[in-house]
Amino acid sequence: MTTRPPRRLVRSALAILAGMTTVVALSMGADEVMYATHVFPPRSEPMHDPRLFALALAYRAVFGVAGSWVAARVAPHHPMRHALIVGGIGLALSALGAIVTRDMDLGPAWYSWGLAASTLPCAWLGGRLAGGKA
Repeated sequence: MTTRPPRRLVRSALAILAGMTTVVALSMGADEVMYATHVFPPRSEPMHDPRLFALALAYRAVFGVAGSWVAARVAPHHPMRHALIVGGIGLALSALGAIVTRDMDLGPAWYSWGLAASTLPCAWLGGRLAGGKA
């Protein structure tokens, strides 16, 4: 039985953390820009325009690709696996968010489930762009 050197495990964990951090930082930053430029209504008001949710879904998809690309590029081995792990974490968190907030008036259900549905394809694309094999 062979074991992985601890250093490779740490690098793998850091690659996944870097990918997730990229997605979260870019998403939060873009949200702030949308609020600051008044594209989104003030935080104190609900957002009802489906076009704004579609915009948020679109830029989050791009950021999902970017985060998976980062994970794959930083990974010490198996870049596609690392990209897809980032996508799997995103899928789990997005699905959990959709379930937990389903009875809250935070936006359309298609937005929440769209986030969940887009994570794995975006992760795969990020992994491919980084040179990972399918």
